[in-house]
Amino acid sequence: MTLNDLDTPFLTADLDVVERNIARYQAYFDQHGIRARPHIKTHKLPVLAWKQVRAGAVGIACQKVGEAEVMAQAGLPDIFIAYNIVGEQKLDRLAGVARQCALSVAFDSEFTLRGYSRAAVKAGVPIGVLVEVDTGGKRAGVQTADEAVSLARLATELPGVDFRGLMTYPTAEQTAPLFETIVSMLEWDGIPVPVRSGGGSPRQWRAHETPVCNEHRAGTNLYCDRNLVATGAYGWEDCALRVITTVVSRPTRDRMIIDCGSKTTTNDPHRTGDFHYFPDLPDARVERMSEEHGHCDVSRVEAPPAVGERLTLIPNHACGTTNMHDWVALHRGGQVEAIVPIPARGKIR
Repeated sequence: MTLNDLDTPFLTADLDVVERNIARYQAYFDQHGIRARPHIKTHKLPVLAWKQVRAGAVGIACQKVGEAEVMAQAGLPDIFIAYNIVGEQKLDRLAGVARQCALSVAFDSEFTLRGYSRAAVKAGVPIGVLVEVDTGGKRAGVQTADEAVSLARLATELPGVDFRGLMTYPTAEQTAPLFETIVSMLEWDGIPVPVRSGGGSPRQWRAHETPVCNEHRAGTNLYCDRNLVATGAYGWEDCALRVITTVVSRPTRDRMIIDCGSKTTTNDPHRTGDFHYFPDLPDARVERMSEEHGHCDVSRVEAPPAVGERLTLIPNHACGTTNMHDWVALHRGGQVEAIVPIPARGKIR
């Protein structure tokens, strides 16, 4: 079977490009003595997580308990959930994951930490914990070194939890001075900080410039997408994830409609304000996304595609696009090796 045999719209991933991307980033981290911990939120596939671990990653990162459950059931041995887990139902499931693998999880409040402690004691399994620090991302995370130190001290006192270190996202200019201050304060107290985890695909090749971070989490780099290409970290040739789509209407000379709408690739915009990229039709512009239609401006295309023609599209955002699909076609050079389910898609809890 080839990609031409697939009904559209269909999600595809080029295994040759995937494996090249894995080898490239693992070689970089090995060269600089940084622990690679790839984030599976982009691909959501145990088969690719295993490729990353076998290439040398110390483990994987997940964002939700549901993702971690899928990966633990697939035998992944070391999982970090880079998210504050709150709520008794989730905590019971978290403990279930801890029974299956070496598990660690982020926290930025005493409330969250005490929940982990209760869950770990109740289940009789240890849970590793890392203080999340806001170093410029303005998302979750403690705001000061004193807050981080106070929570780390508490983590060393509570039963069931094992203080492992610090995490942040994304690694930024402010990361080094704040992490260095926290590490110094904790080591003065005799508390080791074995893991200092940074993250982000756009800054991946600069991870060695923040030596206080000895681990890096990146996800989009496996598949790449239009937004990552725009940062300069990767090129179009590194984009393994693509969507095969069909032209379903040509209502005017300058307008083309494809069967790929926001339910296929999301409507996350590019910094230019438009959507997605046709590598074989670079002058076409996806200017609007409705649920089932992609509205394309082909006014600059000399010979616009006719109704029925198939096109390949690189999405703006690989992670969101993966989450829209039940299946992905894994191929090499257009020859489909397998059409596999995406078991960790839709795991928002």
